[in-house]
Amino acid sequence: MSESATRLSVFKTYKLYVGGKFPRSESGRVYEVSDSKGKWLANVPLSSRKDARDAVVAARKAFGGWAGATAYNRGQVLYRVAEMLEGRRDQFVREVAESEGLSKSKAAVVVDAAIDRWVWYAGWTDKIAQVVGGANPVAGPYFNLSTPEPTGVVTVVAPQDSSFLGLISVIAPVIATGNTAVVIASEKSPLPALSLGEVLATSDLPGGVVNILSGKASEMGPHLAAHQDVNAIDLTGATEGDLARDLEIAAADNLKRVLRPHAEDFAESPGTHRMTAFLETKTVWHPTGSLGASGSSY
Repeated sequence: MSESATRLSVFKTYKLYVGGKFPRSESGRVYEVSDSKGKWLANVPLSSRKDARDAVVAARKAFGGWAGATAYNRGQVLYRVAEMLEGRRDQFVREVAESEGLSKSKAAVVVDAAIDRWVWYAGWTDKIAQVVGGANPVAGPYFNLSTPEPTGVVTVVAPQDSSFLGLISVIAPVIATGNTAVVIASEKSPLPALSLGEVLATSDLPGGVVNILSGKASEMGPHLAAHQDVNAIDLTGATEGDLARDLEIAAADNLKRVLRPHAEDFAESPGTHRMTAFLETKTVWHPTGSLGASGSSY
């Protein structure tokens, strides 16, 4: 081959991440994603209602095994994801820089914060029960114990502007507590989310625990909010017009838990509110035996 011959670049094909696999949208549609200066970056799938339904089926199928895993094991799995993210740090720095119009140095700060955020939630998996559960004082010969349990399948409308740190901040708490997720990625900056799917697929996370769709929240959101097999919805990225209000109304049909959108700085310490938003509390009464004048008899 002549030294003067030019080589054609191999463009990356971005795909959805559903049930541990990488399908294209069943509709065959794509849309163009550009950087902050209008330069073309990629064509990504424009997900349809059918893609959203498939994602819910995958999330429901994965829920039993993921919720039934020990909290310690979930923490190990999440930490493994952080290891994989660290190994692909340069890729995410490039994608965040292009998607959000940041310099490489500022994008690196964002990516490092996102990886640290994932590790932070990995550490909470076996601790959150001690914070929000415990023994309740009751009058009578009973143990009264409250323990948190995952809500189920959670739809997450990812932040529109924070394509990676915000994305991690809304996904990690959902799965750390044993839920499974159907994520609608940022419409204008979906590439970090779709690349995250590649990381999850090569980690120890079971297929279906996280499902990532790219496209319009205004198109998929109403179907997911009204879906009878979705148990909760995070509306953080539903900022278009009255979308959040409309999705909350649709979610009321089967009494979904709803996390309303509000202004937040994802660089700040997240606290525990995103974990507790998608937890149910189970309270169990158990007799302790007879109580005599000298005290309890167990």
